Amino acid sequence: RLGYYPDTPFIQAANTRALHLAFDRLVGPGRWIPRGDLGTFPVRFPASEPPGDTGWHVDPSFGPDTGDFLSWRVNVESKGRALLMLFLFSDVGPDDAPTRLRVGSHLDVARRLAPVGDAGLSLRELAANDFAESAHRPVVAATGEAGTVYLCHPFLVHAAQAHRGERPRFLAQPPLHPSAPLALDRADGAYSPVEQAIR
Repeated sequence: RLGYYPDTPFIQAANTRALHLAFDRLVGPGRWIPRGDLGTFPVRFPASEPPGDTGWHVDPSFGPDTGDFLSWRVNVESKGRALLMLFLFSDVGPDDAPTRLRVGSHLDVARRLAPVGDAGLSLRELAANDFAESAHRPVVAATGEAGTVYLCHPFLVHAAQAHRGERPRFLAQPPLHPSAPLALDRADGAYSPVEQAIR
């Protein structure tokens, strides 16, 4: 895992006009912060051994700075994360360790988070049942040519997998940060698609 390169090509890749327009449509104009880097790059090489990190999960976005990633949390307003993003920096075919995505699982996670309010749940708590509430969902693979970007709901359940191909896979997975907390009770009813999905 390589991380947080603030070099110009990466900043440009994260801030294209097409992406900014998509952010406006999904999160709302003025409701997100432009990226100054591309977050973590999980580079995966072809290997016969299991990678050891293929469990289903959602990406947590707030918590104690203790070094224990499983104690980080997710709440129903997706504090600190407006989108989950996957930037493909190499061609990714079915055998090149594409991220697995459970289609529609963001709805299951929202229902699970709703009763616990602002405190949310830790990744350890969320993963305790291996996200069984979304196990019935169809799974698709985030494949595509280099330059493809997946913009996903922050509650989408996803997982890595083994690399059975021939070339290294390069992927960046930064969050899109909100400029203000998501709101699930707007007086004007101007909900973004991300907020609508949670509601």
